[in-house]
Amino acid sequence: MKHIKFLLEYLRAPRTVGAVAPSSERLAMKMISDIDFENSRCIVEYGPGTGVFTKKLVERKKKDTLLLLLEYNKDFCKHLQEIYHEDDTIIVINDSAENIDMYLEKYRIKNVDYVVSGLPFASLPKNVSNMILKKTKTILKKNGLFITFQYTLLKKEFIAAHFKKIELDRVVLNVPPAYVLKCKNS
Repeated sequence: MKHIKFLLEYLRAPRTVGAVAPSSERLAMKMISDIDFENSRCIVEYGPGTGVFTKKLVERKKKDTLLLLLEYNKDFCKHLQEIYHEDDTIIVINDSAENIDMYLEKYRIKNVDYVVSGLPFASLPKNVSNMILKKTKTILKKNGLFITFQYTLLKKEFIAAHFKKIELDRVVLNVPPAYVLKCKNS
């Protein structure tokens, strides 16, 4: 059921959904493997979609760690709100990641430990991607990580213009195979 919903949303809005199927368990584990959950106070997720990475974040985060989910797609956002509405440490926001600074101000959050991103930078307009990456660098604490994945390395240099130190991993067991970019904020 989740795969059908995902495919339908992709067909309806391929520029903002960016994939034909949810991410694999293997990709989800690779995306969160460098997060220090014990010492995280705030984690942000851009484009959680159906919540594959979100589920892993929720399972591992401390009870008092704040998790902000920014999902542009209204149907995906509604789905996430239904799942997490009883947890007041999880805030689901139906908006673009471009506006993250506005929500951090609203919730009085000074900086973020980690940003996990499922955004399809290869299909987003360049100016939107630039704004998101610029704001991400600003909101992350020193040595915080921006963790994203892409299906190709076409945008690696584009991302490197904002984050100089990037570790790269490949996840073959995903449809399609993906690259995980772990970008350190210096």
